[in-house]
Amino acid sequence: MIKLELLVFGIVITFHPDDTHNATIVSDMHEPIEEQEGEESIGFEAGVNAIESMVLAHFCAGIDVTLPEYLEGIETAYNALGNYYS
Repeated sequence: MIKLELLVFGIVITFHPDDTHNATIVSDMHEPIEEQEGEESIGFEAGVNAIESMVLAHFCAGIDVTLPEYLEGIETAYNALGNYYS
């Protein structure tokens, strides 16, 4: 297994070099359990899951998710999500 660490939000994509379509993703974007409550938190977590899913889908499709412009896009999406729910 190979771990690809992106330089934003602790994102790590784990995959087998012969099968990138079965990759997994984890990140530090999620709120700590203690801070999760209410519908706003549910919406925020759903948004984080959507961002992670999109990054993983792009990786599996062969897009270079390590490019600085791509990483900036992840940051922009996450910040917009945080602004919406704050």
